[in-house]
Amino acid sequence: MNYHDDAYGAQLLAQLQGKTDKYTFEIIERDDNYIGAGSSPGRYFWDYPKWTPTEKKAIKLVKGKVLDIGAGAGRHSLYLQRKGFDVTSIDNSPGAVKVCKLRGLKKAKLLPIEKIGKFKSNSFDTIIMLGNNFGLFGSPQKAKTLLKTMYKITSPKTQIIVENRNPYKTDDPNHLEYHKLNRRKGRMPGQLRLRVRFEKLISEWFDYLFVSPAEMKMIVKGTGWKISKFITSRHPDYIAVITKE
Repeated sequence: MNYHDDAYGAQLLAQLQGKTDKYTFEIIERDDNYIGAGSSPGRYFWDYPKWTPTEKKAIKLVKGKVLDIGAGAGRHSLYLQRKGFDVTSIDNSPGAVKVCKLRGLKKAKLLPIEKIGKFKSNSFDTIIMLGNNFGLFGSPQKAKTLLKTMYKITSPKTQIIVENRNPYKTDDPNHLEYHKLNRRKGRMPGQLRLRVRFEKLISEWFDYLFVSPAEMKMIVKGTGWKISKFITSRHPDYIAVITKE
């Protein structure tokens, strides 16, 4: 595996190996020079009791063969594997995949979301993209393309369980100004351009997409999928259950 520039994977490995403590945070840099602390790497290892109420509700909906996109340290996949599900976990981070394997995941693969078309039709009955991983679509155009690909590799009654963050539930002036900047660029307000830092490692720039529930409905329309329901809370994060039309 190539670990060059894999800042995200490096921090997960460090956490697993006990080289960081629970107070170590990932550092996120945005293309407007905003730098902030993301989630503590420890969160990627949380067992079920520490999950949010929305995650606990969503995981109960999983059925059949599962594809976990952006598995990270594998917390959702490991839970499902222990429950007897056939789970395939993918991530574009070599370090993350190594962590998944070290933690006991049977089917952890190094595969970016853009390559999911390699799977055969009827390969999965549930796709999970928890941990705000709807953001991995990067842009509305790319989301539509990949949703159509997901339609082809899944069974007729497949559901996609995705988590995302409503970017408008903020009063932070830094984020509000970034929304304006994106609009001027012709991008969605919650379309982020980011890179991750850990120790001396810096990842490549990548796009990450935050949308409101209404915007998600617009993106899903015309892809062969529909949003069946939302699982919400008082927090900006929410989960959508997407099924085939």
